[in-house]
Amino acid sequence: MNARQQSILQMVIDKGRMSVADLALMTGVSEVTIRQDLNLLEKQSYLRRTHGFAVPLDSEDVETRMMNNFSLKRELAAWAARLVSPGETVFIENGSSNALLARALAEQPGITIITVSSYIAHLLKETPGEVILLGGIYQKKSESMVGPLTRQYIQQVHFSKAFIGVDGWQRDTGFTGRDMMRADVVSAVLDKECETIVLSDSSKFGAVHPYPLGPTQKFNRVITDDGLSAEHQHLLEHSGLTVDIVKRP
Repeated sequence: MNARQQSILQMVIDKGRMSVADLALMTGVSEVTIRQDLNLLEKQSYLRRTHGFAVPLDSEDVETRMMNNFSLKRELAAWAARLVSPGETVFIENGSSNALLARALAEQPGITIITVSSYIAHLLKETPGEVILLGGIYQKKSESMVGPLTRQYIQQVHFSKAFIGVDGWQRDTGFTGRDMMRADVVSAVLDKECETIVLSDSSKFGAVHPYPLGPTQKFNRVITDDGLSAEHQHLLEHSGLTVDIVKRP
């Protein structure tokens, strides 16, 4: 994917629907070139084409999700990276913000990253940091390891902090996820009773999904952006969580 195609994908994700004509105008290339780009992006399952338009996929693909609010997620990752000291071993679960965090940490000296995400492991292949990829059933859409073997591997390793991605949070449900198998991985991490940190943009708060990740009280900290409502911040803090608010770029 070249820079223009990344820009096209970002615009489609941000707007929800973009015409070929508008994309050509905004990128400064011909409609023929735009159609070629869209054909490639559709073939690679980044978006879907309709007559004269491109629309985003509701995708689990980490790279596609990373393009959505990329600048904000990079700021969240930079904030989270400051919490990790040289020499620490940390667990990074999955998700686009966590992938950016992993990339930031892998450039720092002496940090070991344990992950279930093959995407994250691949992202860090050229970095100096130590990476431990846990095994299990390979979930192709999320590029993540899940299942009973993954749970066993988590029980056998030790880490001081765990960074978790979530799909939703409400006061009555706690943190929730869209995928049962990934929720089970998070449950295994919570059983370790280390410092557990949610790294997520504010759009997830107020949403609810089918699978509980664990009660709010089992988490220690939330790092999110200033789109979080004052009510949700109060409820999270009342549950005993530290809430770090990062200003949107």
